[in-house]
Amino acid sequence: MRLRHGGGSGFAALPAGRRCGADKRRRRHFLYGAAARRAAPLLSKIAQPMLDRSAETAFAAVLGAHALRARISDNPQYCGRFIEPEPATPIGTFHLIDEGVCVVDLPQGGGAIELQAGDLVMFPHGAAHTLRSPPDCEADDSPAAQRRTAILCGEFEFASGRRNPVLDALPAWIVVRHDDSQPQFRHLARLMAHEARHASFGRQLVLDKLADALFVMALRQHIAASPERRGLIAALVDPRLARVLEALHLEPGRAWTVAALAALAHQSRTAFAQHFHAVLGVSPYQYLTEWRMTEARRLLGDPRHSAATIAEQLGYQTEAAFRRAFKKVHGHGPGQTRRAARHARINAVPPDPANAP
Repeated sequence: MRLRHGGGSGFAALPAGRRCGADKRRRRHFLYGAAARRAAPLLSKIAQPMLDRSAETAFAAVLGAHALRARISDNPQYCGRFIEPEPATPIGTFHLIDEGVCVVDLPQGGGAIELQAGDLVMFPHGAAHTLRSPPDCEADDSPAAQRRTAILCGEFEFASGRRNPVLDALPAWIVVRHDDSQPQFRHLARLMAHEARHASFGRQLVLDKLADALFVMALRQHIAASPERRGLIAALVDPRLARVLEALHLEPGRAWTVAALAALAHQSRTAFAQHFHAVLGVSPYQYLTEWRMTEARRLLGDPRHSAATIAEQLGYQTEAAFRRAFKKVHGHGPGQTRRAARHARINAVPPDPANAP
């Protein structure tokens, strides 16, 4: 039997194996009013020694510019047997086991893994998967057939969309085991579980804020434990490239040259250019251009910044050159981004009760 959260009034029992129809579909709205750079102070508070200061600065800048948005979307509870196919989604998903045991059938022939209370599985690219009870629940007379399982399910995405170096550097799934995690992660998992169990005022808001921290902590655990790092994550743990990324992210408008960047990495120009491309898959100039255009998209969301001002701030000699670079990277001009940001602001403003019919 599944016990599903029914809102502020408690939990409602549902027959085993029954899909919940429209109620099952998770809401896809996020707290858009949060500051675009809230990831920066968050990462600063939970940074660990294995990432040096340069890497922390670069990573916080990337997360801040791409604007991470996470939320808890579901809190299913089961008694005994259960199976929940989770379809592929255009955004990332995760499941934190609060209580009991859950088997996860992984995508792409990844087999199955068994998760215990406090374990987390994350699907950065939204891959399809299945949550189900372990085999010991199959027999009706088994003690496990009455075991309670509770899961916190969530979603995350970036305001910039799927095209960003954080997602590009992540595998199809990430597993963080309670027993292998850091004390901070275990404490956060317990805090989220406690918050989910109590219908306190502002519970959803608190859970969504904590989900942001959970995502970053899971990334930190992945960076520390994964034997195979790629892209941005591989660059962050490389002290030479971390210094270069810090400089590029702090001063995107500077007239950088390969020679200047190579000096920061303490390499020759040729060795640096080859090393940078081997790790990040693009040339230093391409990376800088992508980063400038990411910053440009963020700045265009603020009506106080004109296109000409942004162009100058990001190191372009003319506004025309900036517009060409923006369209080449994003596929459309700055004006479309500006209009979309204006439309989002208008829709975010609640109606004035005085104007109601």
